[in-house]
Amino acid sequence: MFKMRFNAISESLRRNRIIIEEKGRRSKLFGTQVFNDEKMLQYLTKDALESVRGAIFSGSKIDRKIADQVAEAMKGWAIANGATHYTHWFQPLTGSTAEKHDAFFDLLPDGKGLEKFGGGQLVQQEPDASSFPSGGIRNTFEARGYTAWDPTSPAFVYGTTLCVPTIFVSYTGEALDNKAPLLRALHAVDEAATAVAKYFDKNVSKVNATLGWEQEYFLIDKALAYSRPDIILTGRTLVGHLAAKGQQLDDHYFGVIPNRVLSFMSDLEKECTKLGIPVKTRHNEVAPNQFELAPVFEEANLAVDHNLLLMDVMEKIADAHNFKVLFHEKPFAGINGSGKHNNWSLATDTGINLLSPGSTPMKNLQFLTFFVNTIKAVDHYEELLRSSIASASNDHRLGANEAPPAILSIFIGKQLGQVLDELEGVSQGKLSPEEKTELKLNVVGKIPEILLDNTDRNRTSPFAFTGNKFEMRGVGSKTNCAKPMTILNTIVAKQLKAFKKEVDVLIDKKNLKKDEAIFNVLREYIKTSKKIRFDGDGYSEDWEKEAKRRKLSNNKTTPEALQIMTGKDSIALFREMKVMSEIEVRARQEVELEAYILHIQIEGRVLNELMYNHVIPSSIQYQNKLITNVNGLKEIYGAIHKKLTEGQLNIIEQIAEHISEIKKKTDHMVEARKRANTLKDLNKKASAYCENVRPYFDEIRYHSDKLERLVDDSEWPLTKYRELLFIK
Repeated sequence: MFKMRFNAISESLRRNRIIIEEKGRRSKLFGTQVFNDEKMLQYLTKDALESVRGAIFSGSKIDRKIADQVAEAMKGWAIANGATHYTHWFQPLTGSTAEKHDAFFDLLPDGKGLEKFGGGQLVQQEPDASSFPSGGIRNTFEARGYTAWDPTSPAFVYGTTLCVPTIFVSYTGEALDNKAPLLRALHAVDEAATAVAKYFDKNVSKVNATLGWEQEYFLIDKALAYSRPDIILTGRTLVGHLAAKGQQLDDHYFGVIPNRVLSFMSDLEKECTKLGIPVKTRHNEVAPNQFELAPVFEEANLAVDHNLLLMDVMEKIADAHNFKVLFHEKPFAGINGSGKHNNWSLATDTGINLLSPGSTPMKNLQFLTFFVNTIKAVDHYEELLRSSIASASNDHRLGANEAPPAILSIFIGKQLGQVLDELEGVSQGKLSPEEKTELKLNVVGKIPEILLDNTDRNRTSPFAFTGNKFEMRGVGSKTNCAKPMTILNTIVAKQLKAFKKEVDVLIDKKNLKKDEAIFNVLREYIKTSKKIRFDGDGYSEDWEKEAKRRKLSNNKTTPEALQIMTGKDSIALFREMKVMSEIEVRARQEVELEAYILHIQIEGRVLNELMYNHVIPSSIQYQNKLITNVNGLKEIYGAIHKKLTEGQLNIIEQIAEHISEIKKKTDHMVEARKRANTLKDLNKKASAYCENVRPYFDEIRYHSDKLERLVDDSEWPLTKYRELLFIK
C-alpha cells in the first residue's frame, strides 16, 4: 500500500514539474527560431522592413538590393541561432516537403573562407527537379526547376539549418508543388471576398482564409514497429488479428495520457513553440495508442506550412522517445483510423470573422452572405472537393463508421436550416417595410441566439458548420492540407465573384437597394443548393439512396474520385480563377493516379513477402510440430491414438486449408498485378489495381489472421496487435 501511494505521489510530482516547467515559458519561447516580424524589426533597415511587409500584405515585389539586405540580416540572425546551412524548403507533389542544404561557408578568390548568403540565394534557387513527380510537365532529362521565396511564410531555423519556405516551379513556369496553387487560390478568395465584404464595411481591404487543422496520429514502440515489415514499408499493418481488448470500452478517449506519451508531447510542444507553431490542444483519441494535437487558427498558407513542419518534428521527437509515429489513415484494422479535420473560415483585416454572426442585423446579413455562398460553392463543386481528399490510404477510412462517408454533404443544424427556409420564402423583387423588419429583426437578427444552442456537431457529416467556421472532416491524417484548401478557396472565390456580379446587376438595372438585392440572390442560392444540406445519419443506407436521388456523387475509391479533376467544368474553374492551367491540372491528376498505383503495388509486394517468407513458413513449422506430436502419440497408444489426437488433427487440417488458400490467393494477386502493369493508360491501370488487385488483400488477410489464432504464440513471426497497441 505504501509503495502504491509513493508511486502515485511521484507521478503527481512529475506531472506538476512538467506543468511548472511549461507555465509561463511557452509565450517566451514562442517563435524564438522564426525570422518573424519581431526579428525583422531588430535586424532590418526601415526600407527593407517596409518592402518585406509590402510583399506579405499586398504582394508587391522586393527589389534585389533590398533582397540582399534581407538575406544578410537573415544570415546574421540564423548563424547567431546556431545555423550552419540554409535550404529552400518546398512542397513537391510527393505530398511531403523537400530540402537541399547548402553551407553558408564559401571561399574567396584568395582562398580565405567566409559565410555567404545573398539576395540571389534567398530569392531563387535551382534544385534538380528530374526525380520529383511532374505529371508530364517536363521530361526526365530536363532537370531544371526553380524554387522561389515565399515571404508570406517566415523563415525559420530548424536544427542547424535556415529554412526558407518557397514555391517550386518548372523551367517553363508551371507549378510543380502544392504551395503555388494554394497561394493563387488564397489570392483569388482574397479578391472575391474583399469585394463582397465591402458591401458591409468599406474599410475592408483584405480577407484572409484561416485554417485550424486537427492532427490525429498513432504512437507505437519503435522496436516493435521495426519488427513489422508492413508498418515500416507501408505505414500500416497489412495483417493482424484484433486484440481481445480494443476501443470497445471507450476508456482511452480523453483518458489520462500515458507517462511516456506525455513526455513526448511536452518535448514536441516545446519544439513547436520555438518554431512558431501555436499548438494548443492535446488528448487521447478513441483508439488505443491514438492521440490528437491541434493549434490556434492561422492564416491558411502559414497553417499548411506549420502542419507539414509539425509532422516532420513529430517523427524526430518520437524517435528520441523510442516511438514510431504513424500518420497512415488506417494503420490498424478494426479500430478507428486517423483524420486531419480542416476548420476553415474567412477573416478581414478589420478583425471580423466573416462566418461568425454579429451583434446587428447588418452584420448577420454579412454572415449569411458568406455562409450561403460557401454552401452554394460546395453544392456545385462537391465532387471536385471530394477529389482533394482522395488517396489509397484514405480510402480505408472514409465511411468506416469513424469518418465521414464519401458522399459530400453539409450539416448546418436544424435552427440554421429553419432560418434558410424562412429566407427561401422571401418574395422576389423589392421588399415592403414590414418584410424588411421581419427579415432583419425576427429572422436575421436572432441568428446569434440560435447558434448558442447549436451544439449538435453530427460527426457523420463531411462538411459541417460549427458555430463560426466550416469543418472539412474527410481530410486524411497524412494529407497535405494545401490540396483541400486550394480547392475549397478556389470554389468559394468563384462563387463570391458570381454572387457580386448578380447583386450588382439587381442594384444597377433593377433599382433594388443593396440589402434587397442581397436577399434576392441569397434566396435563389438557398433554393438551388438545398440538396447538399443533410443533418441526418451519413452512415445509413437510406442516406446513400437519398443522396443518389439528389444526384450527389458517391465516389468511394480514389480512381473514381480523381476523374472529376480534368472535367471541363473543373479545368474552366481553375483557368478562370488563375489557380492552375490545364497542363497543371492534368499533371496533378496523373501524379495522384500514379501515386495510388504505386501505393497499392508496394502493399501487394509486401503482402506477398509476408505470406511466403513469414506466415506460411511459420505455420508449416508449427504444423510439423503437431504432426510430430500426433505420430508420437500413435507410437505410444497405438489404435486408440485417434481419440487422443482428434484436436491436433483438426488444427493440422485447418492450418493446411488456410495455407492453401493463402498461397492460391497470393498467387492470383501477383498475376492480377502483372496484368495491371501491362496497361499504359493510367486511369485504366489505377482502376485495375483498385478492382482486381486490392480485393485480394482482405481475402489473404482473413486467412492469415485465422492462422494467427491457430499457431503457437511463440512461433508466430509478426508482433501482434495486443503488443503494438498498448503503451507501457
